[in-house]
Amino acid sequence: MSVATPNDTTANDAQADPVVVALMQRFGERAFVEQATLIGMPVLWVARDSLIDVLRFLREMPEPFNMLFDLSATDERLRGNRQGLPDSDFTVFYQLLSVSRNRDIMLKVALAESDLEVPSSVSLYPNANWYEREVWDMFGVTFHGHPHLTRILMPPTWMGHPLRKDHSARATEFDPYTLTVEGQDKEQQALKFDPEAWGMRRGGEDSEFMFLNLGPNHPSAHGAFRIVLQLEGEEIVDCVPDIGYHHRGAEKMGERQSWHSYIPYTDRVDYTGGVMNNLPYILAVEKLAGITVTDRARTIRVMMAELFRINSHLLFLGTYLQDLGAMTPVFFTFTDRQKAYEVIEAITGFRMHPAWFRIGGVAQDLPKGWDRLMQGFVDWMPKRLAEYERAMMENAIVRERTRNVVAYSTAEALEWGVTGPNLRATGCNFDLRKQRPYSGYENFDFEVPLGGNGDVFDRGQVRIEEMRQSLRIIQQCIDHMPDGDYKADHPLTTPPPRDKMLQHIETLITHFLQVSWGPVLKPNESQQMIEATKGINSYYLTSDGNTMSYRTRIRTPSFPHLQQIPAVMRGGFVPDLIAHLGSIDFVMADVDR
Repeated sequence: MSVATPNDTTANDAQADPVVVALMQRFGERAFVEQATLIGMPVLWVARDSLIDVLRFLREMPEPFNMLFDLSATDERLRGNRQGLPDSDFTVFYQLLSVSRNRDIMLKVALAESDLEVPSSVSLYPNANWYEREVWDMFGVTFHGHPHLTRILMPPTWMGHPLRKDHSARATEFDPYTLTVEGQDKEQQALKFDPEAWGMRRGGEDSEFMFLNLGPNHPSAHGAFRIVLQLEGEEIVDCVPDIGYHHRGAEKMGERQSWHSYIPYTDRVDYTGGVMNNLPYILAVEKLAGITVTDRARTIRVMMAELFRINSHLLFLGTYLQDLGAMTPVFFTFTDRQKAYEVIEAITGFRMHPAWFRIGGVAQDLPKGWDRLMQGFVDWMPKRLAEYERAMMENAIVRERTRNVVAYSTAEALEWGVTGPNLRATGCNFDLRKQRPYSGYENFDFEVPLGGNGDVFDRGQVRIEEMRQSLRIIQQCIDHMPDGDYKADHPLTTPPPRDKMLQHIETLITHFLQVSWGPVLKPNESQQMIEATKGINSYYLTSDGNTMSYRTRIRTPSFPHLQQIPAVMRGGFVPDLIAHLGSIDFVMADVDR
């Protein structure tokens, strides 16, 4: 059965999709309701009782869907435009990715408010563990069979489930905050780690294990991140990552901001990625709005995104080597980052968080002299990268500390949802800029750097090579920047060019409405995945025909990357853990959102 959401323009054709056909043949057409959306992949509603069988079929089919890319939920109770869809108070959705097929599929399960329970999929996809904990934490959906269903982003003492529509969204909607001595003791007790609750023993036959807190205030934790280590001497018997200290409710904010005013919030997710964070969000909005962006705007976006990729990778490289014990490199890489920021500031007017991309284009056209500044940076960096490689990556001590350390295979990476440079370090050639080009990447000539061992060394080396390829892309932008407008001539972009606004009353009216209300987007769903600085980042947006998103789902790469830590560190040593943390390249805002 197939249904179309209102105003759909890209209905999924079940007859033409081989994966959907295979599912229909195995389970029968009545087992699914196909929803047509702007997401760009088949979206199938499946009965809760059939969910695990369907997931297993997709997991084990030829060219399998071997990555659980995302798992989250939506509170449907206030959504007005659901014509033709199954009755649902809450919806749990699963996005599966097949690297070999280079395609995705989304499954949805409808739940009644009185029966919020779904079978756990951890036995099929190990990285479902954290995603299911997040859905329980945010929505109150129970996953039957989950090994340890506890809060993950909110404090253990939190009352309620924040992403439900009836949960308060603003501080002014809460009672004034007070903390008594008794309350403080309760909060401190809640933070105490209980090994038995995690299935850990306190000792072996001949010795007791030590339990050590690494973080949340430790330089090697790269932010407010705690990992509890179960140690026997220097050996890590087991460990438990603990996140949520940096959670700011970015998805909840998406329900209270207009489509335009939410753009600055995206900058703060991966706060080293700058405009790279804007890109998947605005591309998803443009799908909903039906906006086609000019070639000039697309090229400007690519140029600035790649400049921020270099900026982010430089931060990674300096701190990565600092975690290995080298103090000097971080000063050199920050010198280079300053040069990048000078170009960014000259073009956007800001540095770390420009929030410069706009729905339909960018905020302003490139200023005079931009090409000279950008060319100066492009000319500066190659010799610096060669120096980093010679003095650091070829250093015998660095190689000894990183070669064959915390290595994992492509299969293990996909099993845990690893993407980006950390996946490509295993030799897996999967880069969305090549596999699924967006924003005009198909027009650029560049290579995808790959590793071979998937170890700490390869994760560092791949990023150095990626910076070289980013410089290559930027050079092509300088040489072939298209003429034309920097934003689309579309009523849903804002604000319209000022010269037109002063000449045409219709444009003036549009300007007034877009600034005061923001655009109204027709009901539908869209999603955009991009190759961000730390891996694949995506925004999945649901419009209910309003001036703001009904549901904003942000899938970040760092969240699954941290979840993988125990699987690769059991039996390892504490110094190797520090090296591994440095090689992941994460920031906690990208994890906690």
